[in-house]
Amino acid sequence: MLRTHTCGVLNLSHLHEKVKLSGWIQRSRDLGGMTFIDLRDRYGITQLVFNMEVNAELCEKARKMGREWVIQIEGMVTERSSKNKNIPSGDIEIVVDVINVLNKAKTPPFTIEDHTDGGEELRMKYRYLDLRRNPVKNNLIFRHKLSIEIRNYLNDIDFLEIETPFLIKSTPEGARDFIVPSRMNPGQFYALPQSPQTFKQLLMVSGMDRYFQIVRCFRDEDLRADRQPEFTQIDCEMAFVDQKEILDTFEGLIKHLFKKVKNIEFDSIPQMTYADAMRLYGNDKPDLRFGMTFVDVTNIVKGKDFKIFDDAEAILGINAKNCASYTRKQIDALTDFVKRPQVGASGMVYIRYNEDGTLKSSVDKFYTEEDLKNIAMAMEANPGDLMLLLSGKLEKTQKALSELRLEMGNQLELRNPSEFAPLWVIDFPLLEWDEETHRFYAKHHPFTAPKPEDVELMSSNPAAVRANAYDLVINGSEIGGGSIRIFEKEMQNQNFKLLGFSAEEAQAQFGFLLNAFEYGAPPHAGIAFGFDRLCAVMSGVESIRDFIAFPKNNNGRDVMIDAPSEVADNQLDELFIKLNEIPQ
Repeated sequence: MLRTHTCGVLNLSHLHEKVKLSGWIQRSRDLGGMTFIDLRDRYGITQLVFNMEVNAELCEKARKMGREWVIQIEGMVTERSSKNKNIPSGDIEIVVDVINVLNKAKTPPFTIEDHTDGGEELRMKYRYLDLRRNPVKNNLIFRHKLSIEIRNYLNDIDFLEIETPFLIKSTPEGARDFIVPSRMNPGQFYALPQSPQTFKQLLMVSGMDRYFQIVRCFRDEDLRADRQPEFTQIDCEMAFVDQKEILDTFEGLIKHLFKKVKNIEFDSIPQMTYADAMRLYGNDKPDLRFGMTFVDVTNIVKGKDFKIFDDAEAILGINAKNCASYTRKQIDALTDFVKRPQVGASGMVYIRYNEDGTLKSSVDKFYTEEDLKNIAMAMEANPGDLMLLLSGKLEKTQKALSELRLEMGNQLELRNPSEFAPLWVIDFPLLEWDEETHRFYAKHHPFTAPKPEDVELMSSNPAAVRANAYDLVINGSEIGGGSIRIFEKEMQNQNFKLLGFSAEEAQAQFGFLLNAFEYGAPPHAGIAFGFDRLCAVMSGVESIRDFIAFPKNNNGRDVMIDAPSEVADNQLDELFIKLNEIPQ
């Protein structure tokens, strides 16, 4: 037996017990005649004591051991004279009788501490060392607890966990597929699933009326802090439900997770239409932890010979409460922010409502004090407030002002990571028009049903059709989305036609699903949550990487194992693949 206990469990109730511990040396301290070693394992840290006067040979042996050596000790639990209240085992220490080296270790390339000196790329290269650090280890423990509670909740309401295939058929819609060549079918390819969408719908046709899966999915797309080429979804589908029932079911899941894992309770989660989200926040995933909603002042500010406003489709503003004290330098920095290519505005107008009741703006040449007061009234501004206005095409202005609102939220520390504001966004457009390709694309996916009252518009005004779809948003992050599904072949074909599919293309790509609809498909609906993102948002961080044991970097590389990599010519020959010149 290499250990009788772990390093995080011993306390005063174990006094005078003989114990065996195994773990890694976190640090050691030589204090004259005494040597102290902090021994670490997954469960915590225990202090070990070596006394030169009692056993000089053992003490000398301990002093020669380095950080991250793997050791096993035997000794007596005693009470610490200098207690450490920051760790569970801080009231005791082990007076060591026996020490065995299980494995020596090279000096790590960065310190294995909560606040390390290692940069992100270095820590990803030595991820197995990074996982020893408490913050990363605790993130994986958090993820594990969350997955257990997901299964508990769904199992209790009769959901079945069913696995679906990883080697599937490539489809043209959505993000770019990862493709896998088939050796047994030369010239043909599988795709790794972006989601189990069609399979879970087929499970509804099969009578498995409540399905879920915590499933790995794959998308070959550009990466960022909250996106990875392989990620995990909480994938769910239900038959014989309407939108209210499915929202109630998964609102219950979110409440259960926050209560069990964070001990936070919510009232009912509010709902907001897509149209209202865009009108008030310029964003279909608004952060409701703070206000600063948009005000449309287009009709108020036009006609004053200010050409920028007079030529604009929309003039929108936000009121930053108690920010009239912003300096010109701060305002110039905000102007530079909105001009960044990622934001896309051409400039910004400000109106300062001074504490004495006077108003000062960057457009005083065109607007009288009375004009500015009318704007302030429309924006419900008071002395001490700062109004910020952007103008241009409606959608572009909404996007830019949304970014400015979030930047102000950050500057004013209104986006508290330990505060949570969940929201259902509903009634999305079914379709979105792409000017480059001159065709409609599905806002969610091709299997989303229209709102029943909008079905007739599919033939007369497709752009006006609303989807029977819903997204869960928490703190400005889209956590999950789903929809009522089309379950009748005729309507599914009608939707494929709107998306530019010929009848032959629809049959070739999705004939298996269309055929299944002819064998008694029930009404059904589903949702999928981004599990990695849910972990990150519930923990109050932006990056999902630290909740994934072995993540990829921004170039989609695993720098630890150096993947992707080249393969041998004979492997390519077996797959009948000939490589042309690879672009540098």
